[in-house]
Amino acid sequence: MVRRSRRRWVRTTAFGVTALLVAAGGIGWAVYAKLSGNITPDEAAAAELARYDKERPTSLVKDARNILLIGSDSREGSDNARYGRDSGTERSDTTILLHLSAGRDSATAVSLPRDLMVDLPGCRRPDGSRSAPRFAMFNQAFQLGGSACTIRTVEKLTDIRVDHHVVVDFHGFKKMVDAVDGVEVCLREPIDDRAAKLRLPAGRVTLDGEEALGYVRARKTLGDGSDTERMERQQRFLGALVNEVRSNDVLLNPAKLYPMLDAATSSLTTDPELASLRGLYELVRGLRDIPMEQVQFLTVPRESYAYDANRDQLVEPAAERLFERLRTDTPVVVEGNGPRKGSYGDSHPGPYHDPAVTVSPPPTFRGNTAAEDTCE
Repeated sequence: MVRRSRRRWVRTTAFGVTALLVAAGGIGWAVYAKLSGNITPDEAAAAELARYDKERPTSLVKDARNILLIGSDSREGSDNARYGRDSGTERSDTTILLHLSAGRDSATAVSLPRDLMVDLPGCRRPDGSRSAPRFAMFNQAFQLGGSACTIRTVEKLTDIRVDHHVVVDFHGFKKMVDAVDGVEVCLREPIDDRAAKLRLPAGRVTLDGEEALGYVRARKTLGDGSDTERMERQQRFLGALVNEVRSNDVLLNPAKLYPMLDAATSSLTTDPELASLRGLYELVRGLRDIPMEQVQFLTVPRESYAYDANRDQLVEPAAERLFERLRTDTPVVVEGNGPRKGSYGDSHPGPYHDPAVTVSPPPTFRGNTAAEDTCE
């Protein structure tokens, strides 16, 4: 009875902001309209994807959803100019394929390396011309043809249908972190990184938006300098952000929820279906009850590209095993960031091993969950 009452309370308070706005009359609806109007619908991408709809993968599991999260490295605008010269183009600084299970009992976020060598399709450029298909780094897809080109590249690579996409730039990322009053991370060593504008002590540290951006983007002076290490840091940060939102009662407190919604919506470009508060709510309403240990983060199995150690390539058949499990909405098993024996989807004995049983154990991938405490 207590659990049922709590769930009813959660459902009710999830509508807290909307209810308060409705009660406030015309002013409330104006604020609601402002929040919805903050989101930029990606109409150009929708039109381009419709053009190639017949060649796109088919969704195999009803109600399962795949969302492509794209962090843009655009320097456009005064707030982003400090991060480098605006060349008039932008690339995907971070790309994550987020799979939500049909029953909304798990969420799996798979990072795709920006230096991964892939086949890019011919894409519509911003000026209306079309690029020729090519073999190049993954992040060039966004530079060539924006989110539509990136989505088509991911679908070609994985054979997974992308149902929705979200694009956020540097400024939007900082606003969302500041809207939840910062995010706590655990630093095993002090950081003194001039390039990332970071000077932080070891231990538990609460990062504001500017610090968080430097932390997730730093590459050359933190860790081993690899993009793989940077992606793992991003994954740990996202897990901490999820924990912050859940543990700080942000979703249950309209006074905290409104600033977060305002920050989030004003920084997003999404497919038209998501470009409203209603659309976003319909997507995330089933996520409230996912256990933190079932919010998983991992990087697609990768290794150095055979012809250039500064580039990446997929490790097969491990990558295809992962993609197949996402396509069919089959649970993905991750193990902690210790020894790399599970990095490439290895099947190995353990609690599953029984000589009398011929059923193969599920592949295990190196990753982490939102429930893990990086200080332990």
